[in-house]
Parts: sequence; C-alpha cells; structure tokens
Amino acid sequence: MIPLADSNITKRALASALRELMQEMPFEKITVSHICDKCDMNRKSFYYHFRDKYDLVNWIFDTEFITLLKSPPTDKWSFFEITSKYFYENRAFYRKALQIKGQNSFSEHLREFMYPLIQSRIAEIIGQNEVPQLCVDFMADGLICTTERWLMDKNCMPPEKFLNTVKPVIEAIAADIYHETEC
Repeated sequence: MIPLADSNITKRALASALRELMQEMPFEKITVSHICDKCDMNRKSFYYHFRDKYDLVNWIFDTEFITLLKSPPTDKWSFFEITSKYFYENRAFYRKALQIKGQNSFSEHLREFMYPLIQSRIAEIIGQNEVPQLCVDFMADGLICTTERWLMDKNCMPPEKFLNTVKPVIEAIAADIYHETEC
C-alpha cells in the first residue's frame, strides 16, 4: 500500500500536469495518457488514485477548497469573500473546468459540494437554524449560476466588486423568501 504522503505527492503531480495541459488544450481532448506522460507516470498510477480525469478535476477543487475552509468564518460574509477570491485567483482553471459538460462535470460537482455550505450560510444570514428547502434551492442555484457567469465573463470583475454588487441582493432576497414561506 502507498503511504499517505506518497499518495498526496502523486495526486499533486497529476493535478499539476492536468492544470498545465488545460492551459494548452481543451479539456475534452486531454486523455489520461497525456496527463501521465506530462508527469512521467504510468496509467496504473493514475487509476490507483482517480477514476478518470473528471475525478481529478473534482479532487483539485475539493483539496484546495477544503484547505480554504479550515479557518472558521469571522462573519456571515467571510465564506463568500474567501470563495470569491479563490475562484478569481484560479479563474483560468475554473473557466475551463466549468465548460466540462455531461456526467461527472465539474459544474455538477460544484453544486453538490456547495449546496450544504450555502444552506448553512443562508441560515446565518436570516438568523434561523432551519431554512425551507425552497429558499435553499433558489439561493443555491442563483448564487452558483451567478458565480459561474461571473467567472466566465471575459471581463471578470475583481472579487470585491462582485461581492459588493451581489451582497445587498442576496440579503434582501433571502429574507423575503424566508418570510414568504414562513406563513
């Protein structure tokens, strides 16, 4: 069995190779062989760690994003600030990752990953432990779609401006929807 430290070194090497290849060619043209050749590994090593190249993209996000979330939020907006800065700094990679369509797409993975986080943040914003499912669906879909559009815009505004634009709207809509469904 491969020790954890060696496993992470291998995964990071594969991730680095994929990031480089995504700068050079469209994701759909990248093969596992390309990734392995780029970091001088064999396909068996790749498949020991990942199911496919989609799984590797998702691992990159999970690993980097979980590291960001290790510091507890200082206020109800720090989660969104950290997230926005992270995506902005890595927008070249995520622009390409968001273009991946179909089964195992990064966009679907992002939704699954972010949904519970958004649910807990909405609860903080409106000051309630339980948030009606309708509120969570509406806000999660809206926030994720808006983030995707923001990142995909060729004139992607800095994260501070993005947040200053959406903050008042998010707070007002979250409160209104909650009060509407509370009846």
